[in-house]
Amino acid sequence: MITNTVTGAPERLSFGEAFAYWLKLGFISFGGPAGQIAIMHEELVERRRWISESRFLHALNYCMLLPGPEAQQLATYIGWLMHRTWGGIVAGVLFVLPSLFILIGLSWVYMAYGNVPAIAGVFYGIKPAVTALVMHAAYRIGSRTLKNAWLWGIAVAAFIAIFALQLPFPVIVLAAGIIGYLGGRYAPDKFSSGGAHGKAAKSLGPALIDDDTPTPEHALFSWRRFSRVLVTCIALWSAAMGTLMALYGWDAVLTQMGWFFTKAALMTFGGAYAVLPYVFQGAVEHYQWLSAPQMIDGLALGETTPGPLIMVVSFVGFVGGWTKAIFGVDSLFLSGAVAASVVTFFTFLPSFFFILLGAPFIESTHGNLKFTAPLTGITAAVVGVIVNLAVFFAYHVLWPQGLSGHFEWASAFIGAAAAVVLFRFKVGVIPVVLVAGLAGLALTFLRPVFS
Repeated sequence: MITNTVTGAPERLSFGEAFAYWLKLGFISFGGPAGQIAIMHEELVERRRWISESRFLHALNYCMLLPGPEAQQLATYIGWLMHRTWGGIVAGVLFVLPSLFILIGLSWVYMAYGNVPAIAGVFYGIKPAVTALVMHAAYRIGSRTLKNAWLWGIAVAAFIAIFALQLPFPVIVLAAGIIGYLGGRYAPDKFSSGGAHGKAAKSLGPALIDDDTPTPEHALFSWRRFSRVLVTCIALWSAAMGTLMALYGWDAVLTQMGWFFTKAALMTFGGAYAVLPYVFQGAVEHYQWLSAPQMIDGLALGETTPGPLIMVVSFVGFVGGWTKAIFGVDSLFLSGAVAASVVTFFTFLPSFFFILLGAPFIESTHGNLKFTAPLTGITAAVVGVIVNLAVFFAYHVLWPQGLSGHFEWASAFIGAAAAVVLFRFKVGVIPVVLVAGLAGLALTFLRPVFS
């Protein structure tokens, strides 16, 4: 990268330099979407000055409107803006690829050696900490979203709908969106609590893509390009799904995974925690690809690896492929690895679709975007859905044999301690999970001494 010594603004950026950064980001993107976005802001806006803060936030506000992981979509957007379509594909793929490989390795260890006392002990401690993390996520989203009684009412109704009435997650999302649309028309002041990040607060110096930098030619909107991207993305999805159907049939595990996680990818408004109840309903209860305790363990692995949290679906795919032995009992690792890859492909394909299709239009506006009223309603419903998820986790962690079985006092203590450090002391996710895992490991070795 060449830097202008007078202004300090970078003059050009090679594809190789960008590739190296996106690869690095894939290995260091810990901390959930907030942490990942902060990492990109520090590197791309403040230190490297590849993009101005205003243009960065403009792209982020669009990504926050979309279903899917906003940090991964933001990387795709910026990569596309700098180096055309392949720049966006490389940035988006490298954001998740290291996490996929790491999760396949950890999932194999989990399935092959999960019954070893030491590993089982670590997960015994992690499970209650994950329950506290989910409740903390509900609090974070709720504190930003539930600004009035109307939105509180939607959150409570969503909790009742999924907890007591056991309505499917898509039905709840649709109902919340309709309520938000009507509320936006008849009570707009109640549904204007958008999630946009606002305007840039200060200038950080000239950037390669600055506030007044003309939109690159490849980023200009045209119906011809729009149609080409639309046809290409639909063709890619159809080819992948058609191949699975031709090889294995519609009812096969891999085909059903592709279809199910396509639908899941279109419902991730509000982040990964919002769609997890839907994944639970499908993967655990309907398809029985894995058990509820295994799902909790997978979420713990997703919390402690780089990449977006929605990568927990790769664990679901691996365990499902292994459990169903889709390539035979002698090829369990291959079964799991292929299923994890299939699930990841179908989960993230829509993210590339939304960016490559819609980003040229967004670049042509250069205005601040806001959440629409329907999305505000959906986000409020997400809070109730996540609280239900926390209740579900707590039940399986504290009463592993059901309410008629024994109560896990040690798990309750670990979960309470994790909640205190999360809510009161604002400790990060990874330290909480690691300490909880060590506590579980210690209990494994201490129990025989005191029994």
